[in-house]
Amino acid sequence: MKTATIVGAGLVGSLWAVYLSKAGYKVKIFERRPDIRKAEISAGKSINLALSTRGWKALDAVGVGDEIRKIAIPMTGRIMHDMEGNLTYQPYGKEGQAIYSVSRGGVNAKMMDIAEEYGNAKIFYNEKCIDTDLENGIVYLENTETGKKSEVQSDLVFAADGAFSAVRYNAMQKLDRFDYSQKYIEDGYREILLPANEDGSYKLDKNALHIWPRGRFMLIALANEDGSFTCTLFMPFKGEKSFETLTSKEAVDNFFKTTFPDFYNMMPNIADAWEDHPLSSLAIVRCYPWTHGKTALMGDAAHATVPFYGQGMNCGFEDCTVMWELMQKHGDDWNKIFEDYQLLRKPDGDGVQDLSLHNYHVMRDYVADPMFLLQKKIEAHFSEKHPDKWMPLYSQVTFSHIRYSEAWNTGQKQDAIMKKVMKQFNDIENVWDSEDVEKAILNEL
Repeated sequence: MKTATIVGAGLVGSLWAVYLSKAGYKVKIFERRPDIRKAEISAGKSINLALSTRGWKALDAVGVGDEIRKIAIPMTGRIMHDMEGNLTYQPYGKEGQAIYSVSRGGVNAKMMDIAEEYGNAKIFYNEKCIDTDLENGIVYLENTETGKKSEVQSDLVFAADGAFSAVRYNAMQKLDRFDYSQKYIEDGYREILLPANEDGSYKLDKNALHIWPRGRFMLIALANEDGSFTCTLFMPFKGEKSFETLTSKEAVDNFFKTTFPDFYNMMPNIADAWEDHPLSSLAIVRCYPWTHGKTALMGDAAHATVPFYGQGMNCGFEDCTVMWELMQKHGDDWNKIFEDYQLLRKPDGDGVQDLSLHNYHVMRDYVADPMFLLQKKIEAHFSEKHPDKWMPLYSQVTFSHIRYSEAWNTGQKQDAIMKKVMKQFNDIENVWDSEDVEKAILNEL
């Protein structure tokens, strides 16, 4: 019997168990935390996730997509809230295209069910990985409740244990010539749960991602199934307008009243709920190689990113798609599979991180900028007329399977072209949809 050990029962580990089971592996998953399905998960436990095309492909390939569709809410665009409470709607893609809001706790619990039911995996909880023998496929564990130590050996080990992966930290990072970096951005985030109305209805349009862009910081909101919204405030840790200035109830109350007045009207008790969720930091983790001996890193363990493109989970799920395709190509030659996997995926892991940092600035600084919005409008218009010549960057990332690294490179070229063309017309606001602008873009391509 072929055996595999997965460290981490999160989203990627749970999905990968289903793939391995399909390939005839007996799978054991070891998870440091207790079973989250037995704990009461509040919807606002952590940033809601946005499932898009890449994620659905990975789920549907093993027949579990419909299970997740039951708990997913479609969002067809973003709605901007300005200081006066005026709303501006920007569709994400073409008619009928949407990304899907899922609560992290909800989708993780569902993925664990799927790993057990569809993947016949056995999940062991409160088992902390304390070391790994990468060459021989041995994971050393310690039970966090009893202190009992054990080891498990298998044909393959997959570390899907997140940004601060224990397998990577205890074993991979000790290898000669292993590259590793972690970079924290200067902003942190705090979650706020906006409850449903008394009758259980939503306080905002549930089929959109809501953004309150305020230059150096922003608030976002994604709908949950129960009528509530998981809201997240992103802002600097230090400085004039920062988390360090929001230390009293009065300061919090005053900040929301003056900065997000329409949100404050929906949640006047914001100061009381402020401490419900911890202040958290955001890091990008880069490393290489992703495989050694019988062991491979997947998901955030290989390429943790910041959440501003909504692609962290989708990228982790796409790791499963790519690894699976390589298994079809190379059979049981895991040396070849691992080698191709890291060569193929590393540029895309970097790509998704570059995209995420770029979108962080877009959401924070540009979504309220009229010239940026006009540029997006021209792009969408041109793309509609010439779909073979131009796909907007957001659509490449969210609604296609174009590699992240390619999308990032193409997006940079497109941005340069658009800026150059827009400079050529003094009255671009009036002639943006003219033949002259269209010709100017075609000349640049």
